Amino acid sequence: MPKDKREMVYVIPLGRVYWGRRTNRAARAIKLIRKFIARHFGVEPEKVKIYNEVNEYVWSRSIEKPPRRVKVRAVKDPETGIVKVMLAHD
Repeated sequence: MPKDKREMVYVIPLGRVYWGRRTNRAARAIKLIRKFIARHFGVEPEKVKIYNEVNEYVWSRSIEKPPRRVKVRAVKDPETGIVKVMLAHD
């Protein structure tokens, strides 16, 4: 793996959010996506910017039934260190 990753495509499993209360699963899924990307890019979670299309996809089936997995494309800006997360289109 290169040390300075610029762009990666990930399939993030969200099944872990189904283990808790169902009344805030979508919100926990967004937090899990942010944490996953921060861990894989070696940045703080505050430096991860999730695009609105990802947020709308996670919330598309309401708060109680987010998707079990989401395919995203993450792009890191080398100057600022900010990672932008968008849906990966096939």
